[in-house]
Order: sequence, then C-alpha cells, then structure tokens
Amino acid sequence: MARSISHFLSTAFLVLVALDLCLVREVISQSPNCLPLPNVNDTDRLQFALNLEFLEAEFFLFGALGRGLDSISPNLAGGGPPPSSAQKALLNPVVARIIEEFGYQQVGHIRAIIDAVGGIPRPLLNISRENFARGFNGIVGFNLIPPFNPYANTINFLLAAYSIPYIGIGGYVGRIRNLTTVADRALAASLLGVVAGQDAVIRTLLYTRANQLVPPYPLTVAEFTNRISTRRNFFGGCGNKDEGILLPNNTLGAENRTTSNILSADFNSGSYTRTPAEILRIVYGGNESVAGGFFPQGANGNIAMRYLNNGTASSIV
Repeated sequence: MARSISHFLSTAFLVLVALDLCLVREVISQSPNCLPLPNVNDTDRLQFALNLEFLEAEFFLFGALGRGLDSISPNLAGGGPPPSSAQKALLNPVVARIIEEFGYQQVGHIRAIIDAVGGIPRPLLNISRENFARGFNGIVGFNLIPPFNPYANTINFLLAAYSIPYIGIGGYVGRIRNLTTVADRALAASLLGVVAGQDAVIRTLLYTRANQLVPPYPLTVAEFTNRISTRRNFFGGCGNKDEGILLPNNTLGAENRTTSNILSADFNSGSYTRTPAEILRIVYGGNESVAGGFFPQGANGNIAMRYLNNGTASSIV
C-alpha cells in the first residue's frame, strides 16, 4: 500500500513538473520581442522615426489649426494619404499656441530627417475621435460615457497628447546608441531634445491639474495618466518604462524622495529606451506584426515593413 502511494505521488510530481515546463515554454514562446532587428542601417533607423514624427505633426497641427502637414509643407508627405478624421480641438488660447508651435516643430523634424537620409511616404494615420474613444476605453478598462473625445476641450486634448510624444523619446534614446555616424547621432540627439521638451511641457500642464476630475468621468487627470502609462507598459511588454504624473509612493520617484513625476525616468533619472518592436506594439495596439491603432495600414519604412511582411521578425540574440 505504502509503495503504491509512493508510486502515485512520484508520478503526480512528474506530471506536475512536465505541466510546469510546458507552461514555461508557452510563456517563453509568447514573450514579447524586446531586441532590435539585425541588418538595419542608419537610414532605416531614422526613417522609422518618421512614422511617429508624422503622427505627432498631424495631431498637433490639426488640433491647433484644423489643418495638417499638407497645408504647411505638402512635399514632405511623400505622396502618403492624409490622416483620417482629424479635426481642430477646442483649446484655450495658451495651450492652442503651445500645440501650434509643437506642430511646426514636427514639420521641421520631418524635413531634417528627409534631408539627411531620404523620406518615406506618410503612413495612413487614424487620429479620429472614434479611434481615441476605443483606445481610452481600453486604457481605463470600461466604456467611457460619453465616448472620450480628444478634440472636445483642452484637458482631453492634453491627455490624448500625453499618449503620443513620450513613445518617441524612448525610440530616440534606443536609436542613438545604434547609429553609426557622428552626423546621424547628432541629428537624432537634436530631435530627441525637442521631443523630450514637448513631453515635459505636456506633463507639466497636466500636473498642474493632477487632482482635478476629468468631467464627466470619475477619474482624475493623474489617474488617466497612470492608466495610459500602464497600458503602454503592457503593450510594450518589456518592463516598466512609463509612469504617470503622480506616483503611488516615493519608491519610483527621483532618488526615492518624491511622488511627483513630471519627468518619467529610471532609477538614475535617465530616460527609458524602447526598441522598434515595442513602439509598434504600442501604436498598433498589441502586436508589432499586425497593423492597427494609429496606423490602420501599418507604419512605413524598412523596419516596420519587415515586421508586417514576416509575421514576426527575427532579432539579435
């Protein structure tokens, strides 16, 4: 009897071990790609950045002016389609001027990259209020009523803007270390400085309203930013690289001494880095090989197309 019980327990243990190994393999097989692509050159890396520069340019210009890149420098679009259902936002005068300036800055960024390495066609961008409404429902975990509209007022637009430029910062930080020429590194660094400044301004404007409710929703400005950042970390899939403007405690704050988080940064107050795969997962809504989100037909350029064409792209090990 004792022998049969022992045999049963041994067998059960082996079954559990085998099951555990299967689960581990399943997790590993589904783990996100956190490594850069092989066989990528400086042109590919800088042209990949154009996708986010186009997104930011169109969102800022339409939000401030009600018209986009085609009304400023149509040749920079490279024949790509205009964005879908963008519109002018109801912004207060101060924020309207800030966002207008940001839009012009993005035009300059696009021109600078094209002059340096050549351009890509502007991808189709979905910056419609319906797309933002779907995205914000996913961010908060329930259907917002009425649907979130980024163009309805200043606070909504700033929250929508919060969800975009910060992605580009991590991309530039990760890109600079892999660029091979002094000129390309200098260009990327100069663009990073301005994009980081834009993000800091947006976060500061939101921080001054951190504890205000966002009418008519039962969430404060800070709670929205925390949930947006959590969502980006979830889609990015490569660890904590994003935090809202108020932290739950000071363990994530600068030198573990503050719960304010106007500039999201790592343990040493350095900028986080993101790979192209992480960025695509965030802007597509979950999978770097499946177009969606802000890019319904996918991003353009060699890097983005390799993910789309290959289903999953191999990475450096």
